[in-house]
Amino acid sequence: MQPVITPVDLSQYQTGAVVSREIHRKPTGSVTVFAFDEGEGLSEHTAPFDAIVHVIDGEADIFIDGEPHRLQTGQLIVMPANHPHALKAVKRFKMMLIMIRS
Repeated sequence: MQPVITPVDLSQYQTGAVVSREIHRKPTGSVTVFAFDEGEGLSEHTAPFDAIVHVIDGEADIFIDGEPHRLQTGQLIVMPANHPHALKAVKRFKMMLIMIRS
């Protein structure tokens, strides 16, 4: 991988799909870029560590503890450890997911 990257270019949209590409992994965390087609999402789940979602293209609803948050390009949100969260693409969107394990 090149030392300078443009995250929005790392994962391409596919009709009716969610596409992901992990760009960094260490024992302390990981960084993954996702592309969601309109209407696609991730069902409610929990994780044992904090995660940051940074929307790098498009628009999505992110639910934390059942509360909706509409995010658009350039915005980010922290999903706290052990809190249920889910997301759905309002329109096609890409995000960078930063998982913090320690």
